[in-house]
Amino acid sequence: MNDATPACWDLLDDQAATVAGMIGQILQKPLRELGPEQARALVDSTPSTDPITPLDHVGQLTVPTRSGTIAARLYRADGTSPDGAAPALVYLHGGGFVLGTLDGADELCRAIAAGSGWTVVSLDYRLSPENPYPAALEDCLDAYAWLIRSAPDLGIDPDRVAVGGDSAGGNLAAALCLHRREEGSALPVAQVLAYPAVDDRFTRASWSDFADAPLLGAADAQWFWEQYVGAGHPGGDPLAAPMRARSLRDLPPALVVTAEVDPIRDDAEAYAQRLRAEGVEVSSTRYTGVFHGFFTEVGVFAQTKAAIDEVCVYLRALA
Repeated sequence: MNDATPACWDLLDDQAATVAGMIGQILQKPLRELGPEQARALVDSTPSTDPITPLDHVGQLTVPTRSGTIAARLYRADGTSPDGAAPALVYLHGGGFVLGTLDGADELCRAIAAGSGWTVVSLDYRLSPENPYPAALEDCLDAYAWLIRSAPDLGIDPDRVAVGGDSAGGNLAAALCLHRREEGSALPVAQVLAYPAVDDRFTRASWSDFADAPLLGAADAQWFWEQYVGAGHPGGDPLAAPMRARSLRDLPPALVVTAEVDPIRDDAEAYAQRLRAEGVEVSSTRYTGVFHGFFTEVGVFAQTKAAIDEVCVYLRALA
């Protein structure tokens, strides 16, 4: 590390520090200065022709929503009969509500399906700022409801469906659970939240301690939030920022994964602590030496494999 390197980078392990340096070479400007189109061109993943985790069945879906349709991708674990009734995880990719694609979450979804035996359904919700809040949440709510209705046709058990996501996707997963609780609908059997963006106040210590973290600094994270809700949004809406909910009681059990060097870390861990305090069964793990975004980097970090293994063990215990 040189004198220009932020102090928080000293917490990264060797592999994470190397990757952080590579990201710095690719992103010559902060994401907020690149803007949505250029950031997508630099960051979003392209399809893999040789996946790390091959599966016999990966299928494309078109899911109806109140605003039209969205794309989805279904991953069926090898040895699972399409005529059976497998448990399923609805997965919502990250990307600050602005970035992210089905391809970017592809390796992760493959690994979870293979390791857990669960079917994984990955959703390609609409992105901001072109489609601001609540568009992405509405897509996820509608797609989840459709999946429950269509479960028998998809070889899925409608009584064993969980929801999960990373970063912005973790926000959407948590908000989906809150919305379904409020409307009295059947809840997911669990929520799997990887460094979820759950608060809109940006005041906990990690926002200053890791303001210059790799990939996602504090200023970029707040810029993403403004793209999602709009610069003039008054704040305090629990379906936009789940930590604002008056109560977290009666929500599904949760597995919360965080990264040590991440401005969002303390918000996500506070959400886990509040869930636990309000009677929700919670398992929470902080992965040291890595930064925001590590969970989807299959084959890059040892911590990624450990976190995916933790998710798979957690899901298998639910089945």
